Amino acid sequence: MTDRLKTGIPALDDMLGGGLLPGKLAVVLGATGIGKTQLGISFANQGAAQEGERGIFFDLTSRGDSQNHRDYAQRLFDWDLNPADATQRLAAEHVWDRSLARRDAMHLFEDAGRRVTSADMDADEWRLWKSEQIKKLDQAIAFFYGNFIHGVRRAVIDGIEPVDRAAESIQFELFEYVYQQIIRKEYDWLARDLFRVHYRENAERVAAQAYDHESIGGLLLATSHEVMLDDLITRRIESGDLLSNANTIILMGKIRDGNRMGRAIYISKHRGSACDESIVPYVIEENGLRLTP
Repeated sequence: MTDRLKTGIPALDDMLGGGLLPGKLAVVLGATGIGKTQLGISFANQGAAQEGERGIFFDLTSRGDSQNHRDYAQRLFDWDLNPADATQRLAAEHVWDRSLARRDAMHLFEDAGRRVTSADMDADEWRLWKSEQIKKLDQAIAFFYGNFIHGVRRAVIDGIEPVDRAAESIQFELFEYVYQQIIRKEYDWLARDLFRVHYRENAERVAAQAYDHESIGGLLLATSHEVMLDDLITRRIESGDLLSNANTIILMGKIRDGNRMGRAIYISKHRGSACDESIVPYVIEENGLRLTP
């Protein structure tokens, strides 16, 4: 069996039958402040022990602050994140230079102030968004490819905001492109997208730096309207919802214990693998999440 990607949280790995499956999408869903980012940081950090390279973060927040990955990583694992500069595109030929290409995080639409649903935009705003998106995706291709050829096998995508209708979310649309056309794309075809007319002159190096896209694990952290775990469990999945295509869905929400509130985690889907279907409480401590069965 393919080696599982451990999350860095042993009790959660036990619930998942050993960890997450490489080459598949896992979604963590929960309200703001419930602990999703701490879980994502733990998963990315675990890559150092398991694959020899920590994972990367791709922040899709388009308004307000970033997800504070750098602060969490420093506090939890003494990891000083080295972010990519989203205002400058990495030249395609520089991906071979590890010192230039190996970056831990990218906040693609920093300070964009963009609303996240197509219904909030008029025709001109929508055209502006699409134009900006096309330019930014070139940077995303260089970021991911430059990390993958240098050994990264984990990608954490964060910053997805809740919307009333999933089909109207521009973030969902962008994520689908990034996941299907970058993360899940075979290495040589992704290299063609990066180098374009210069592919032939780089083909030998592309082959020498081949990687298996099926070995890459994608973890999406998405914010929900629902706060209570019971509401998340009964949440309806609609057309265009990210959950419909996920291999694994991990729900994180509030629970009531008498006159006190707590947090709990539940694995609602883990396709192709046995998993623990218990609702398990957890606490957030200085060193991250700790499950308390």
